[in-house]
Amino acid sequence: MKDRALIEKLARHLARGAPDAWPERVEDAASILALMKEPDGAMRAAGDTATWGAMIDAALRERWSLPRPSGTEAAADGADEEGEIRLPREAVGHDRADWVHLHHGQEKPA
Repeated sequence: MKDRALIEKLARHLARGAPDAWPERVEDAASILALMKEPDGAMRAAGDTATWGAMIDAALRERWSLPRPSGTEAAADGADEEGEIRLPREAVGHDRADWVHLHHGQEKPA
């Protein structure tokens, strides 16, 4: 069995009805992983949340090395953690696991 990246495994699972179309499901897999980045109460009680976050970030970075669906520009883009706002690769920065926070100027100082 191949040692596939988690995001590829998720994409292949999501495309189980059309196995050759799994690259088209990479962004759906990334959205699922992004939602999983924030652990729930049971997960926080079970382990180290910093390690969990780092592991999810590593899995999200893998999406940029996977094949993209032919003829689609949207596959080169990502989405915010909820999958609601499309983010181009340039908006994410050098660390492909970063997420853009659009309201820096509106935050209250600590």
